[in-house]
Amino acid sequence: MELSSGSSSTQFNPDQFRSELRSQIAEAYYQEFLETLRKKCFEKCITKLGSSLSGGESSCITKCIDLYVKATIIITKELVRSSQG
Repeated sequence: MELSSGSSSTQFNPDQFRSELRSQIAEAYYQEFLETLRKKCFEKCITKLGSSLSGGESSCITKCIDLYVKATIIITKELVRSSQG
């Protein structure tokens, strides 16, 4: 397939297209993951806005992020495993 625009033409490369699409999907997933993580841990752990976090808030955020990341890894591994057979 050849794409033309004026005097220049570009050869369509399906493998490159798939690679770029995967990269864009991965970036979108990563951004969504960070936003979800931020919202959930903030809502759970931050009780009062201030100029700094209390010890309890800091500990809660650390635990929340750790748990969320571990759960995401487990779910991702299961999805990969089940899609392979």
